[in-house]
Amino acid sequence: MSLFSRRARRYWSAEAHRRNVENQVRMAPSTLTELGRYGVTSQSELKLEFFFYTDTTAKAASLAVDLTQLGYQVQYGLAATDNGQAVVTGWTTPMPMSKENVVAWTRQMCNLGFDHDCEFDGWGTTPEQ
Repeated sequence: MSLFSRRARRYWSAEAHRRNVENQVRMAPSTLTELGRYGVTSQSELKLEFFFYTDTTAKAASLAVDLTQLGYQVQYGLAATDNGQAVVTGWTTPMPMSKENVVAWTRQMCNLGFDHDCEFDGWGTTPEQ
């Protein structure tokens, strides 16, 4: 919180969020194409590993609650780097790997992160699940 304001300082600005959504949505189809080289199709159902960053463990904990309510396995805590960031990681439930589904999920994660002042830093998976 600022000395002169009751509003808490934001970690993640609306403009940074907008750019991140654009970037994450642009990268998702490329990642799916790469997964296709390992036999993943739009009908394949895989768990996705996700990553978020923020500046306080309280914000990370708040996001973790919402992700848990989606049925995801979630962990949060201080990031391994020494920069005071908190990290939220975990795995989704299995989902179809269609472009439409993954892009929609990516947008949802970006927006959910922003709602908790956290940056959605992307996702990954393994084809052999």
